[in-house]
Amino acid sequence: MTDIHAATGDTDDFWSVIPAGGAGTRLWPLSRAARPKFLHDLTGVGRSLLQATADRLQPLSGDRLVVVTGVAHEEAVRAQLGELAPHGLLAEPSPRDSMAAIGLAAAVIERLDPDAVIGSFAADHVVGQEADFRACVREAVALARTGLLVTLGIAPTHPSTGFGYIHVGAALAVPGAPHGRQVLSFVEKPDAATATAYVEGGGYLWNAGMFVVRATVLLDLLDRYHPDLARSLREIAAEPDRLDEIWPGLQKISIDHALAEPAADEGHVAVVETDFPWDDVGDFASLAGLLPEASGPLQPEVHVLGDAASVVARDASGLVAPGSGRLVAVVGVADIVVVDTPDAVLVTTREHAQDVKMIVDELKATGRSGLT
Repeated sequence: MTDIHAATGDTDDFWSVIPAGGAGTRLWPLSRAARPKFLHDLTGVGRSLLQATADRLQPLSGDRLVVVTGVAHEEAVRAQLGELAPHGLLAEPSPRDSMAAIGLAAAVIERLDPDAVIGSFAADHVVGQEADFRACVREAVALARTGLLVTLGIAPTHPSTGFGYIHVGAALAVPGAPHGRQVLSFVEKPDAATATAYVEGGGYLWNAGMFVVRATVLLDLLDRYHPDLARSLREIAAEPDRLDEIWPGLQKISIDHALAEPAADEGHVAVVETDFPWDDVGDFASLAGLLPEASGPLQPEVHVLGDAASVVARDASGLVAPGSGRLVAVVGVADIVVVDTPDAVLVTTREHAQDVKMIVDELKATGRSGLT
């Protein structure tokens, strides 16, 4: 029988899920626990990362959108996204990692639309060439309709040690998915030598944490590997009033460990090979690469997030984010990062951008969590 969706290329059965969590500690002091990075416009386009994610998915799913966020951010998310369906915003009482968040959305959608295909896309990533992105999602949907758990793999541009990798197998002959391949395994973040071997040898893609799957298939696979978690999520979807009762007892585990890795070992996972620009905005080094170079009185090597008139630079390069109303001047420094906020100032280098998280940890350890 011909799949009418595949034949027409439509996505009428597709629902977008946006997990909006995490504190983005490597982007402190811009990103704070009370206002994490997905609520910020970090690329200067006038839309927060969350809004840009919803905009990117709207042509695929329309109003079939479910956002999962923490109770502390529920009001801010609703304010940024405007009108959402009654089921469109799910608030987690506490963080239980990505499997619980995505699984809850799947359980809610399963009750609304038993044949639904869902796609989970983080709220804080940046994607370029959005038409290409949507074409890849359409391929993933075609693969997911066959019962597979599907991920989008990013063609690596360099041997990164900050991402997990997907080991790619044979091509899959699924109509509507010419770039579909079998997934042999998921690989944890490698060391530099291993990452270099992956990139130079081919056959490996970055794992961007984008998953497309039938809602029922996701929950049935979860029931296979973690039956208590699957049962509890379906119970919450059936009786929402029991959320506060059941949620604290849920297993805290990522979707990669809970589903993707064991399902790949059993041959149930596919990947769509992609080459659209993608960045998880993991630290200030990657953020600098997403911002346009300054013009006018600033040197081109200085990237500014915010009001360029508040920055003066001479013989300098790097990233400056003025946010306190003060003038920020940088002179004679290379690859510097300066983030100026009303209550905290960060000065580091792009080379040490990953270490910013340690400052947040120290503030918490010394009783200054109010600054985090």
